Amino acid sequence: MNREMLDFRKTRFITSAPDISRLPDDLGAEIAFAGRSNSGKSSALNAICDQSHLAKTSRTPGRTRLINLFQVKQGCSLVDLPGYGYAAVPESMKKQWQKSMSDYLQKRQALRGIVVTMDIRHPLKDHDRLIIDWSLAANLPALILLTKADKLGVNARREAVGEVKHLLSEFGGNFTVIAFSAWNKIGIDEVRTVLSYWFSTFHAAGGEGGDDDGYDADADGYDNGDGE
Repeated sequence: MNREMLDFRKTRFITSAPDISRLPDDLGAEIAFAGRSNSGKSSALNAICDQSHLAKTSRTPGRTRLINLFQVKQGCSLVDLPGYGYAAVPESMKKQWQKSMSDYLQKRQALRGIVVTMDIRHPLKDHDRLIIDWSLAANLPALILLTKADKLGVNARREAVGEVKHLLSEFGGNFTVIAFSAWNKIGIDEVRTVLSYWFSTFHAAGGEGGDDDGYDADADGYDNGDGE
């Protein structure tokens, strides 16, 4: 299979929407980024696309309040979903974000894979596990992106990655685990390779998606991002 490496630097913002009814037509292939509101999710997306202000970031968790759509190329998009869990906002707002995210994950036919961002020091919280369980039930590949790895020494970081892989074995799926650095740019090439493979698999199947057992490109690295 031809594994075209996409130029993520050409990614551009398309739209923001409060719910899936306001998104563009449900066509092509989309890869969604999900994670706790303090996991460095938007910072990771910016680093992958080599653009400082593509996705909104802040030292205050919870800036991503809408479903944000970014086009890498025609028919290939990245989606920044509302963060979950941590943000200090009214409970009613949290419930609305969670409903928007749940509707997207359950109903969006263009979704072909999911990236779950987690602080390497606090991985696999309850909401993270729910997202992973859902990806397995939906037969979608999942990339586990361990952020803020600079908070650990090299050996501790590698041990943490190994521990996450071990804990993921209880889910029975085939996951890719990459320790990531938005600050030091470590792990970015591996992530781009995984995402390009997912997109190419979708298009090679004639847009039908098909089954995908993922692409293994484990790496360890650093991230100095705060907030999202």
